[in-house]
Amino acid sequence: MQNFPIIVTTGRKPTEADHARAEYAAETLGGRVVPRRSDSVAAISEKYGAPVIVVARDDTIVLEEANDTMFFHPSMAHVRLKNIRLHGAADHLITALDIKPGQSVLDCTLGLGADAIVESYAVGEKGQVVALEASPLIAIAIGYGLAHHNGENNYDTVSAMRRVQVVNADYRDYLKSLPDKSFDAVYFDPMFRHPMEKSVALSPLRELAEGSPLDEDSVKEACRVARHRVVMKEAWYSKEFARLGFTEFSGGKWSKVRYGIIRVDK
Repeated sequence: MQNFPIIVTTGRKPTEADHARAEYAAETLGGRVVPRRSDSVAAISEKYGAPVIVVARDDTIVLEEANDTMFFHPSMAHVRLKNIRLHGAADHLITALDIKPGQSVLDCTLGLGADAIVESYAVGEKGQVVALEASPLIAIAIGYGLAHHNGENNYDTVSAMRRVQVVNADYRDYLKSLPDKSFDAVYFDPMFRHPMEKSVALSPLRELAEGSPLDEDSVKEACRVARHRVVMKEAWYSKEFARLGFTEFSGGKWSKVRYGIIRVDK
């Protein structure tokens, strides 16, 4: 998790909107805005002792370090929604959650947001998706993108993005704060998704993500909070399913991942 100073800057040719976005990020994160001038990200990183720099550029908020970049893009969610809309394809996550229009989902692991977008599409305009992200840096980068990105020329995708409510919180604490039966479904994806353009071992960006394994107490809390189902995504061969009490499964025959299901409405 992040344990270094938060430094915010812009691209080398910032617009007024970039400056405003940088100020917003710094205020939200409790960080400091520094001028970019002609400095590289690496130079700023070295000067301020911050391995990850928050950069307001290209109408978004980007997390950058020497070799990796993290930013929001709905590409995978867009493909999944296109398959649902145009081809009537089943989405394995939606099947596992068994969610319908008007229902609610607590997504405990936002990551890059693709699953949350698909969940939001499934529950529709009258539904609710609350997506938790423990890292404040990831939360602002992905949350800002969900709220402002317009790169996909599709109303359904953009509308689903806008409805996702991002909360910077650790699910272990957040679950305990909720009353019984608060959401129809609770979802965990404890595997670290690879959000970088280039995958580099031990990257500071990868270390931002909450890497702790899902614990039994959180699963119990999720079962208390859910009205219908608790779902966990893991590798198909994972022993975590058995350890945490997931005995029913959903997923493609040739998929590398499976969705474990606990029904709490039996």
